[in-house]
Amino acid sequence: MASVFTCMISPNVALNSGIKPRFGVRTQSVSGGDSTVLTSDVIVANGTSFAGEKEKNGALVGNNGKLKHRVEKKWEKDAIFKDLEILWDDGYGTKTVKDYLDGAKEIVKIDGGPPRWFCPAECGQSLKDSPILLFLPGLDGVGLGLTLHHKALGKAFEVRCLHIPVRDRTTFEGLVKIVEETVRLEHASSTYKPIYLVGESFGACLALSVAARNPQIDLVLVLVNPATSFSRSQLPLLPILEALPEGLHDVLPYLVGFVTSNPVKMAMANIEYKLPPRLQFQQLYHNLTSFLPSVSVLSDIIPKETLIWRLKLLQSAAAYANSRLHAVKAESLVLVSGNDNLLPSRDEARRLKSSLKNCKVRCFKNNGHSLLMEDGLNLLTIIKGTSKYRRTRRFDFVSDFLPPSMSEFKCAFDEASGTFLFATCSAVFSTLDDGTIVRGLAGVPDEGPVLFVEVMENSFTGFSVIDWLKVMGAVPVTGSNLFKLLSTKSHVLLYPGGQREALHNKGEAYKLFWPDQPEFVRMAARFGATIVPFGTVGEDDIGEFALDYHDMMKIPILNDHVRGFMSKLTRVRDGSKEEVANTELFFPGLLPRLPGRFYYLFGKPIKTKGLKEKLGDKENANLLYLHVKSEVENSIAYLLKKREEDPCRNVIDRTIYRAFYSPLHEVPAFEP
Repeated sequence: MASVFTCMISPNVALNSGIKPRFGVRTQSVSGGDSTVLTSDVIVANGTSFAGEKEKNGALVGNNGKLKHRVEKKWEKDAIFKDLEILWDDGYGTKTVKDYLDGAKEIVKIDGGPPRWFCPAECGQSLKDSPILLFLPGLDGVGLGLTLHHKALGKAFEVRCLHIPVRDRTTFEGLVKIVEETVRLEHASSTYKPIYLVGESFGACLALSVAARNPQIDLVLVLVNPATSFSRSQLPLLPILEALPEGLHDVLPYLVGFVTSNPVKMAMANIEYKLPPRLQFQQLYHNLTSFLPSVSVLSDIIPKETLIWRLKLLQSAAAYANSRLHAVKAESLVLVSGNDNLLPSRDEARRLKSSLKNCKVRCFKNNGHSLLMEDGLNLLTIIKGTSKYRRTRRFDFVSDFLPPSMSEFKCAFDEASGTFLFATCSAVFSTLDDGTIVRGLAGVPDEGPVLFVEVMENSFTGFSVIDWLKVMGAVPVTGSNLFKLLSTKSHVLLYPGGQREALHNKGEAYKLFWPDQPEFVRMAARFGATIVPFGTVGEDDIGEFALDYHDMMKIPILNDHVRGFMSKLTRVRDGSKEEVANTELFFPGLLPRLPGRFYYLFGKPIKTKGLKEKLGDKENANLLYLHVKSEVENSIAYLLKKREEDPCRNVIDRTIYRAFYSPLHEVPAFEP
C-alpha cells in the first residue's frame, strides 16, 4: 500500500530553500490502528526544514510506507501567498527534459518499496485555499513528468506526484485503490474543493478508472495522450520487446525515446522566441547535445523486464478504463498530440469527447507523445485558458482568476501575436486631468476601481485566441461579473456595444451601437469607480470588407452555416429586444490591405466617487451615460484626424525607420 505523503531527500524533490514549513502528519495504519501525530525532530535538506518520523533510503516514511494518512501543514507566519503579482515568474522555460532525466536517475538510485506520493521541490508553496493536484505518471512510473511545469503548478495547486518503483509489480487494480484511497481522504478533509487528477498516457487510464469508481467526488481530469486507445496502436511494441535479444538491450532506451518523443520540440523548451535565429540554433544544438547522451538513463528507469510488465499492465488498464467510461461524471480536459507515434491520440480525443459528459479537447498538432516534456505547452496556461481552474465546486471568472505570468505574456504577445503587433505597431495616448493629451499611459488612473469604456474592434483570429483572452482576464459581460470586478477595485475594460460593434456591416466603420439603457453607470457609481472613455482606430487599415452579414444571408450555404452556429450559442443579454443583444455572430469576408497602424486614446477620467445617490436618478445616470458615449466618439474622431499626420502610419515607413533608428516601441507617431 502507498504512503500518502513522502518527502524524498533529493535536490529534485526537497522543498525550496528559504521556505521553512513544519509538518504535522496524522497517520492511520491500513489495519485500522489509532491515529497518531508525529512530532519528530526537524530534518534539514538543501537549506530547507521539514519534519518527519525517520529517514529510510532517502525518503521520509512511516511504518515502511504502509500507511494512509492526512497531511496537516503549518507554515510560518506570512508563508502562504494571498495573491500573485501580475507577470509573476512561473518558471516555464527554465527546465528541459535533461532535468527530468537527471532527476529520474537520482530517484531510481534509492528506489524500492511500494508506490508512493512525493512533493517536487520546485513546486514550493501554493496560494491559499489551492486545490490538490495528483499527477499520475505514464509508463516510466517515475512521477517527474511535470518537471517543466512544477514551479507554475506549485503556485496554483498543492502538487503531489505518484512514484512507482522500477521493481514494483503492483497490479492495475492495486494502483487504482492506492489513488482512490488518497482521493477519498483528501475529499473527506476538504469536501468543498475539487481534486485534480493529471494523468499522462497510462496515468490517464488510472484517472478515468478512479473517477468512474467515485462519481460522487468533485474531480477534474486532465488526460494527456490517454492510453485508452492502446489496443488500436499501430506499433506492436510489446512483441518487438519480447523478441529483442539481450545483446541489443542497450538499444532499448533509444527505441523508447524515438517512439515517444520529439527531440527537437523537447530541446526547444527553454529557448527564447525573440532570440536571433543564429542564437536560437546555437541553443538548440547545445540542448540536443546535452540531453541525448542522458537518454541512456532510460534503461535504468524502465529496464526491459519492467517495460514488458508495464506494457502488459497497460493492456489491462486500457480495458478496465474503457469498460467504465459510462460511469465517469467528472469534468475532463483531454490534451493530445498530432504527431503521436505511439497512440492514435487524435482519434481517441474525438471518441472521449463523445463518451464523456463534460469534456473539452485541445490538440497540439506539432508535438509528439511526450507532450508535457515538449515546447509549446504550459500546462497551467492550458488549464486556465479552458476555464478549468477553480478552487470550489463552481467556477467563478473573478475569484478563480490567476493573473498572467511573464512567460504567458511573452507567449501571447511575442509568439502568438508577434507578427500582428509588429505589423500594426500600436501608438497609445492618454488624457491628463487638465485635458492635455500625451503619448503613453500617464493619464490613466493607477488606483482602482477603474472602468474603461471602449468601442469594440473586429477580431479575425482563430478559435485559440479565446483561450488566450481568458488567460489574460476576459470574462463574459454579466452584471454579476462587473459587480465582482469593481468590488475588488479592478481595472475593467468594457465594450458596451459587444459583438454588434465588432461585427459591423459595410458603411458602419467606427459607428457606436450601445444599448439604450445606462447599464454600467450606476454600477460604477455604486463603487465610486473612475470611468475612462477609450477610443481605438486602425481596423480599416488592415482589411476591407468583402462580405458582411447581409451579403452572407443572401448565400444559402453561408446562411445555413451562420444560423446553425448561432443555435449552439448562449446569449449573454437574454430577454432584451435591442439590436445589441440580438446580433447574429458571423465572421466577415475580408480583403487584406497593406498594414497601417492601430491608435489608442484614453480620454479624460470621469470620477463617480460620491455620486452614488445622484446617479441613482435615472435621468442623471442617462446624462452621464450619453456624456461617456460622446467622449468615446470624440476620441475616435480625434484619432481619425490626427493619424493623417503620422509619418510612420505605413508599415513600409515604419520598417525603414526601425532599421535605422529605433526598436518597435520607440517608433514616432503624430504629435498630440
